[in-house]
Amino acid sequence: MFQRTFAAAKPIAAGLRRVHTENRIKELGYVLPGVAEPKGTYRTCVRSGNMIYTAGHLPQPAGGDLIKGKIGADLTAEDGYEAAHHVALALCATLKAELGDLDKVKRIVKVVGFVNCVDGFTAQPSVINGCSDTLGKIFGERGVHARSAVGTNALPLGIPVEVECVVEVEDN
Repeated sequence: MFQRTFAAAKPIAAGLRRVHTENRIKELGYVLPGVAEPKGTYRTCVRSGNMIYTAGHLPQPAGGDLIKGKIGADLTAEDGYEAAHHVALALCATLKAELGDLDKVKRIVKVVGFVNCVDGFTAQPSVINGCSDTLGKIFGERGVHARSAVGTNALPLGIPVEVECVVEVEDN
């Protein structure tokens, strides 16, 4: 079983100037995927005032196939971390589509991550760090959030991770 823990990202060093968020994404070598169409009767995100609530997002790399599998069976915790990284990029794509500019994100307030894993697997937080670390790298201190990481025995479409978030944004 996976024993190693992933080091938490240091989102931003003191004294660094704020870089335009989309430039930061490019500097990191990340590519945002297209915004996925809802798989049912819901929206990928809903804005209420200056808060955005996202639906659960799936791990699909830009230009790639949906990542599938169960952590501890056919995928490792490291594979799950990578899948959660791709979910963070999908969340950013949705926020960009909604806001037009990711600099309008004031703060990622809360992340809730679900991990499709075998019984006895207890490293869900290490898997969801793939999302949290990526958001921290992209948004700096604005990307550091409260979080829950929950294990489950199945997720839609056989995916290994699903993440939703709550985001505070600039007023219109």
